Amino acid sequence: MTSQIPTNSDPNLFNSLTPAPLLNKPSLESLGELRTRALEQIRAGLRPGQQQMADWRGGPLAVSAVPGAGKSTGMAGAAAIAIARYQLHSSRQLVVVTFTRSAAANIKAKIRQALRTMSLPQGGFLVQTLHGLALNIATRHPELSGLNLERLTLISPTQSHRLIRACIEQWIADHPALYQRLLEGQHFDGEETERLRRQSVLRTEVLPELAQTVIHEAKSSGLLPQDLQRLSTEITSDEYSVLEVAAGLYERYQALLRSRDFIDYDEMILSALRVLDNDSARQLWQTQTFAVFEDEAQDSTPLQTKLLEILSTNPSDAEQLPNLVRVGDPNQAINSTFTPADPIFFRDFCENCSTQDRLVTMDQAGRSTQVIIDAANFVLAWVNRTYGAPRSQTSLAANSTTLPFRPQHIRPVDPEDPQPDANPTPTGRGLELYTPRDTYHTVELIGQRVIELFAQDPQTQAAILVRENKQGRFIAERLSYLKPDYGIEVYDVGDRDRHSRVPGEILALLQFIDRPHSPDNLKAALTVLVERQLIPSQDLNAIASLPEQFLYPGPLDPPQSDPVQKARRFCTSLLRARLELPHYQFISFLALALNYDQAELATADKLAERIAQQTVGDSSMTAMLMRLSEIVSSEKFEPVETENSEARYTRSGQLTIITMHKAKGLDWDYVFLPFLHEQTIPGGLRILPQSQFLGDFTLSEVARAQIRASLHGQFPLPDVATAWERAGHLKLAEEFRLLYVAMTRAKRLLWMSAAQKAPFTWSKPNNLEDKKPCPVLPALKRQFPEAVVPL
Repeated sequence: MTSQIPTNSDPNLFNSLTPAPLLNKPSLESLGELRTRALEQIRAGLRPGQQQMADWRGGPLAVSAVPGAGKSTGMAGAAAIAIARYQLHSSRQLVVVTFTRSAAANIKAKIRQALRTMSLPQGGFLVQTLHGLALNIATRHPELSGLNLERLTLISPTQSHRLIRACIEQWIADHPALYQRLLEGQHFDGEETERLRRQSVLRTEVLPELAQTVIHEAKSSGLLPQDLQRLSTEITSDEYSVLEVAAGLYERYQALLRSRDFIDYDEMILSALRVLDNDSARQLWQTQTFAVFEDEAQDSTPLQTKLLEILSTNPSDAEQLPNLVRVGDPNQAINSTFTPADPIFFRDFCENCSTQDRLVTMDQAGRSTQVIIDAANFVLAWVNRTYGAPRSQTSLAANSTTLPFRPQHIRPVDPEDPQPDANPTPTGRGLELYTPRDTYHTVELIGQRVIELFAQDPQTQAAILVRENKQGRFIAERLSYLKPDYGIEVYDVGDRDRHSRVPGEILALLQFIDRPHSPDNLKAALTVLVERQLIPSQDLNAIASLPEQFLYPGPLDPPQSDPVQKARRFCTSLLRARLELPHYQFISFLALALNYDQAELATADKLAERIAQQTVGDSSMTAMLMRLSEIVSSEKFEPVETENSEARYTRSGQLTIITMHKAKGLDWDYVFLPFLHEQTIPGGLRILPQSQFLGDFTLSEVARAQIRASLHGQFPLPDVATAWERAGHLKLAEEFRLLYVAMTRAKRLLWMSAAQKAPFTWSKPNNLEDKKPCPVLPALKRQFPEAVVPL
């Protein structure tokens, strides 16, 4: 097989880019020489690994890029050079696929700048997110895709989405025997209160989580409900028939999706593939697409990869290798435990390209100082030695234990590297390792270090990376003195981003006000109040199973605890508002009741105005709830924003508090990683106490592991115990990769700590107990004793 290369592929042939009648021959030659020099200048400004990408001459290419290697810069340079080299235009263009809209905007600007440098038109390429590309293909051919946005509504179902809840209720009605087996669990004495509690847990937590996980996992892998049903027959030991239950939920969901003219994001990929199944449509798109460059390839699902492979194939010769350049880092795959993007797929692509001498390794990084690079390299190697088992050449090992990381080693850049301030000098020790007394002492130490650093340079950048938003809230509250006392802005991303959830929160409370005796509505409202810290955290299932007893306790009912009384008082105050306020004031009232900040209040005002416009002539509660449900489910409502999000996160003179997941792709001069405990990293799969009647596993993770085993050809499929074990391995590996990503965000100083005492749950941060550190920390202290800061 050969690669798809145009006959006029000489890199110096730029003369034909300008029509001959417009210029005489000398000036045409001069322009060609200018462009050639500009191309060479762009290439010379790239690092060796980036230059290999720029030297691409067609066919598949895997680019494995370490953190800080400059893959977006390299991709933009390679894309511009390919556009010039192959004289691409609007009818024969390069398609660049990115993971997020912000990444798309960033790389588009870089490609345009490189084309301007070569005095070339700003065309010949298209930059889109993968879902945007799929939507473009599907909507261009509605008769083939079945996707017509004029009659369909795009949704992104969550566990609490009404479509998920509806499919669960229908499944329960259709499968009483399977449901009864779940209700009985490991043991059940038939007590009525316990039966009601279990019903609440199954209907509002266990089954929604199973449905959401399986639907996303299966659809992204091209599996239909009947495929899951068939797979379920191959599992000999499963008392709950997990995949059979999942297949039933998936089938009901698909039927409801069609009946209500909804479409989800996974359906967009399937719709695009339906278009490309048609010979003429496929040839049209392949003719327009010269090549595909994919960023963040480790986060792609199998169906997404299939879409890109089809687009990048030569329409006149399907035997030719596709023009597909995939750039990513399997060691930065941090989404595979809640999306179908298993890093195994990109690893395999890299291995296959390596056998064909089509693998580029961008292992030089100029972001971080040397000691931070050394620490990241050590963690990668130590985790692989401690937790990994090599994988066979042909398939996963029998116990599904693979190396958590793809072996690689970050190297500093060369002394003559074009990047300014590459591999900067460290601040202080560069790496600082702490063991505070407790979490309060941790924040105290961070505050002291932040004051020192900003005193040296008030315009520096710093960030505290946390594992969950509740940790960030705890830190932000205790560092609030930095702004008034030292002029250091503290920006809590989790707190500020909450206003994007305003429509869903308002909807949950309005649904409760409308039907307060519904267990689902009551639990959804209480969940919002707990998350907003307006009522104490408590067992919501016990409350929701008996709404009337909770709201209107009688003299013979058991006495309510103080947390339950606080929750009841808040809920009854909401119910009184229905009697005292007109409907059009509900949203504003709820916004104030939820203690919204200024941005959230502005978002709520915008929401109220939208609802008022859409309910003119019918301002009833029913009409309001209908319109609000449509807004929430269709995700068409944009919160009030004042500036670009990534720019907000990395502002100079600011201390940003952000989750490790959200920090991917960003960097700061100083990075703080507190609360690194074994309970969290690597932690373990969480089994909620209220669902333990089912056993020591969760149905959703068992189903996910069984589906992935089928995709990897691991037959017979694992039983429940083995599947749960495999899910644990996946979680462990991803948590260590997340820590690796967090460490490599730092440029000059990496500050890491694990307190001796920490909360069991961050819902109750005051309840401290002894905690073991993340296993990586003691290993780092042994390897870098000079980084240990005595206290």
